[in-house]
Amino acid sequence: MAGESRVQRRIQSLYRHLSPQAFHAGSLLQPTVLRAEQLSLRDGREAVIIGGMVLDIHALPFSPPASGTTTPGKVHYVLGGVARNIADCMLKLGGKPFFISAVGLDMAGNHLLEHWRTTGHPIEGILQTQDITTAVVCCVLDPDGEVAAGVASFESIEKFLTAEWIQQFRCKISSAPVVMVDANLNDRALEASCRLAAEDDIPLWFEPVSVAKSKKIAPFVKYITYVSPNEDELFAMADALSPGKLYGLSERHKSEKNCPPESLINMLKPAIILLLGKGVKVVVVTIGAQGVFLCSKEGSILTRAVVEKPQSLGKSSELHRLISSDCPTYKFPDARQIEGTSHLFALHLPGLPASVKKLTGAGDCLVGATLALICEGLNIIEAISVGIAAAKATVEADSNVPSTFDLIGVADDARSVYSAVKVVYNGPV
Repeated sequence: MAGESRVQRRIQSLYRHLSPQAFHAGSLLQPTVLRAEQLSLRDGREAVIIGGMVLDIHALPFSPPASGTTTPGKVHYVLGGVARNIADCMLKLGGKPFFISAVGLDMAGNHLLEHWRTTGHPIEGILQTQDITTAVVCCVLDPDGEVAAGVASFESIEKFLTAEWIQQFRCKISSAPVVMVDANLNDRALEASCRLAAEDDIPLWFEPVSVAKSKKIAPFVKYITYVSPNEDELFAMADALSPGKLYGLSERHKSEKNCPPESLINMLKPAIILLLGKGVKVVVVTIGAQGVFLCSKEGSILTRAVVEKPQSLGKSSELHRLISSDCPTYKFPDARQIEGTSHLFALHLPGLPASVKKLTGAGDCLVGATLALICEGLNIIEAISVGIAAAKATVEADSNVPSTFDLIGVADDARSVYSAVKVVYNGPV
């Protein structure tokens, strides 16, 4: 019966693809319930990544900037954009993302598109026209590699990466093992992406991008499988979903955020539970140098593969071989039995010591590596262990995504993370 159901869905999908009246981006979304067993039946084709392609300008002053004058330092042009960084990281780990974005026919756009073309992967998902001014972000970094100040111009993505453009790639989306969208998209484009993924029960990963843009989750939260906020984005999303409910909690968190993971999870737990209660299946909270919290009400989603029969994807296959033998899925036997609306299962995956050059791109590479290894057949716990290892390599590099990854080093670091994973909460909510 399950096989018949999948065949029927594919036939219905083909009908929708062939019917000119099949899709209307402004229509209401029909809820799709994603069950744990459905999340393990993907066939390892190309993941679809939808979002920003941006030229980053990073300025690192040699001394504190003075008002009204220039300051000596270094300025770098860096390939950027949350979705672009994620897709680029996947490529460099052997993944096969299909990237959907928009750039202008200008210097920045030509530079970004030419780099993507040199990877040998398809560019037909990237819209380029004279009407578009390519998105640019200019950041001044502090000595620790953090963004001290910046200006972002994203109008091109919000205006030209449209629902209609995304709709043209519905066949790619309907056969993807997972779809990732970043919050740079406008509301109609986000709705279109959610609808197209939901029509064929494709797991959807929502990357919040920033505190302000993370609030866009509210109308689409029922259709999101994975979400990957930092602590501030987590509270912003929770507030957007239930305004005022967590009043004062984020201020308390800011004053105590450097506490041990066992205490920190208790402060973040109300916001995590709120997101899970609204329909998100897995919440991945990045907590800086302390690593990641991985949370769900359905423990079996964390311990079983999303892609049941993955295709071989080159370098990521090698990572899979290096990691899977030393990262046994039976490490968390109790997780498989956890499933219910009134339970929370939370794991802490620790961060890794690093020689930090800058912090931009670290979160994107964590997501990119995680998606690459999900498509290769690892479960989410194993995949995020690789993501943390990739994030370490990123903060030690000069660019948003390292030019190459040392696979053996990444595998060794991932095994170190996985061996140190701890259950920080397992109980009623």
